[in-house]
Amino acid sequence: MLTVDFDRLRVGRRTRFIDVGAGAGRHSYEALRRGADVTAFDMDEVELKGVDDMFGAMAEVGEVPPGGTGAVQVGTILDMPYDDGSFDVVLASEILEHVPEIDQAVAELVRITAPGGILAITVPRWLPERICWALSDEYHANEGGHIRIFKADELQATVEGYGLTTTHRHHAHALHAPYWWLKCAVGVERDQHPLVRAYHRLLVWDMMKAPAATRLAERALDPVIGKSVALYFSKPF
Repeated sequence: MLTVDFDRLRVGRRTRFIDVGAGAGRHSYEALRRGADVTAFDMDEVELKGVDDMFGAMAEVGEVPPGGTGAVQVGTILDMPYDDGSFDVVLASEILEHVPEIDQAVAELVRITAPGGILAITVPRWLPERICWALSDEYHANEGGHIRIFKADELQATVEGYGLTTTHRHHAHALHAPYWWLKCAVGVERDQHPLVRAYHRLLVWDMMKAPAATRLAERALDPVIGKSVALYFSKPF
């Protein structure tokens, strides 16, 4: 389940790509399939071990084009161990809502983006996220949870303040917003609730089969209730 448009990121062979806050690696895997030089960066060493194992498995079954590489790095977004301009594409997907020091985090993302490169950021969209917070304190009031609700215009202005230019903006995952509203309504830990299980099965079926009807429905609903907003920026030469 990808939140960003990889064609818009222009990821291809030898693209220097970093997935900041890679988590379980979904975006890192797509970049590797396109032949990029991929770095999956995250604080969670256990998650990154799984990502590293998957990189190896992908290479073994021939899913990695010649020249593509995958590596993992444990660290914090506030102090990344890379030189200025190290990456052609920098992605930070669904991570900034967890970070108290937002200006420092954005400054680091901009710093490691190469001149002429692309920075892509996704965060939970204001309205779906606001509904989740209203329905459940448990959803956000926990260690490592969401500590802020972003307004896209304000985040965009923050990044532009570091000299980058916005090139595109879109919403994603409209079908996932009601799922989270439902979880918040019944209890975020109640994964076995019948309604939650039923909706989860629907989402898994949709991701596996990608039927035309749900794809069209999600595209129509994304501008209204898309769970995430994706922002794309270019860094001047």
